[in-house]
Amino acid sequence: MFAYIEGLLVQKEATFAVLDVQGVGYYLRISLPTFSALEAGKKVKLFTHLQVREDAHTLYGFRDLAEKKLFLDLTSVSGVGANTAMIMLSSLSVQELQTAIVKEDQRTIQGIKGIGIKTAQRLILELKDKVKKENADLGSALPAHTASVAKVEALQALIALGIAKPLAEKNIEAVGKKHGDNLTVEEYIKHALRA
Repeated sequence: MFAYIEGLLVQKEATFAVLDVQGVGYYLRISLPTFSALEAGKKVKLFTHLQVREDAHTLYGFRDLAEKKLFLDLTSVSGVGANTAMIMLSSLSVQELQTAIVKEDQRTIQGIKGIGIKTAQRLILELKDKVKKENADLGSALPAHTASVAKVEALQALIALGIAKPLAEKNIEAVGKKHGDNLTVEEYIKHALRA
């Protein structure tokens, strides 16, 4: 509904800001990095997202489009609500969070309050390729061992699907030879199932 709101910052706290826009005060939920970037009494512009639920309409404000985009990506993952996404954005910078997702750094993600192992795994699984595609510079920061990790995880997934281990290993190796070793776990699995 609102792409952004620009107005005079009349109040800010660690979790919210109030912008005066021609006599109307807009209450926006914000992250700590956005809080740090705002100066009280100055005209500011916050990119917004309106969440409409049965019991509440909540307006979220972000200092830039990258933070808003990551918030929307995070909330698209099952089990990650808006409050959890805001905690994540307050705990790590956008760059740090994107890098942790792309590098499959489960430990860093789990270090955020309220994020358990299953949620961290789900975030990585669902967002890794999306974040890597949107931020090509992060992809080059991947460690060399990621390809072998992807192979091992794909192999484990194929075995869990009921494919015999020798056949699964053969298919994974064939996929690596045919398509290269820079595939994601999902790509290995898809190609191996077609082999």
